[in-house]
Amino acid sequence: MSTVLISGAGIAGPTLAYWLARHGFRVTVVERGGKPRSSGNPVDVRGPAVTVAERMGVMPRLRRAATGTTGVSFVDAAGRRVGRMDMRAVQRPDEVEVPRGDLASILYEASRDDAEFLFDDSISALGQDEHGVDVTFERAAPRRFDLVIGADGLHSVTRRLTFGQEGTPQSGLVRHMGLYVATMPLGDGAAGAGRDILMHNTPGKAIAVNPRPAGAFFLYRSPAAPGFDHRDTEQHKRMLADAFADVSWRAPELLERVRAADDLYFDSVSQVRLPRWWKGRVALLGDAASCVSLFGDGSTLAMAGAFTLAEALAAHSGDPGAAFRRYEAAHRRLVDPKQRNVGQASALLAPATRGGIVARNLATRLWPAVAAATRLKHALAW
Repeated sequence: MSTVLISGAGIAGPTLAYWLARHGFRVTVVERGGKPRSSGNPVDVRGPAVTVAERMGVMPRLRRAATGTTGVSFVDAAGRRVGRMDMRAVQRPDEVEVPRGDLASILYEASRDDAEFLFDDSISALGQDEHGVDVTFERAAPRRFDLVIGADGLHSVTRRLTFGQEGTPQSGLVRHMGLYVATMPLGDGAAGAGRDILMHNTPGKAIAVNPRPAGAFFLYRSPAAPGFDHRDTEQHKRMLADAFADVSWRAPELLERVRAADDLYFDSVSQVRLPRWWKGRVALLGDAASCVSLFGDGSTLAMAGAFTLAEALAAHSGDPGAAFRRYEAAHRRLVDPKQRNVGQASALLAPATRGGIVARNLATRLWPAVAAATRLKHALAW
């Protein structure tokens, strides 16, 4: 029985743990957080991820956890609606939008009985040879595994330890896409009534309130900030306050909540584009391998990639190189088209100019026709 260490208990990690356990692997998952992350923007489970979720038996739970969001209403500074997108027009009947925290929790619960989970810990060193990988942890005692899979996100420790400078933002292979994003939960009643997301734009900036889960969303255009630290919450609060200081609508109220928040998510919108997703007995999965950015079906791709990797490892259990090659060749066919869509999505959510905002709002009048084309495109893509 092969032993596999998975770094990261977000979306990709627990999905991979579930499928590897069913193929007879002995799986350990290490997660820096004290538990699966409970916050974050709603995410879609669609296309190949629906098939994966159905085969895991979790699709009924995902449907019960669905956000029920019906659309995005664009509002002016006084809160008057100036445009609207009906999200039901682009979502196929078998697809579902769920809070990210709920998706992570459901996947963890599906896999926890068949895998060992080490929370509040992380990999600090990796040393591999042709027979296995020696792993040093920040807290737990060192151990040896047959394989290590990095499913630890955009700022992957596994990627840095395995690929060195090649896997860091300084190498140019982790690309800042000219945007920063933040999300923050809101208390009951703070998001208001209704089932639409409410979004207000000024040039290069978007601020939104989501009804379920009740939360705030910030997006703004900016070059890469010198000295940015994705773990420095006080720095993030200052950056948001500076970026949205001149925005009205609900911005002043929400910035006050940001100052007091203890569950603020803030990061650059970035892509990861590596020439190869594996080295020896270590491979990367999900955002660690190919972050498609904020707008690119990351959760769907994470679940699909996890299933593909598990199947490849089961088919080539004695030859990890062959398994990793098979997985990468298959999954890149899904990832590569998605990484090209970030410009379209950013122009929709955060137009750079006032003219762009007006044009976007006018274009929503054509939304049914656009939706039909989008559904066809998604069908062809999957």
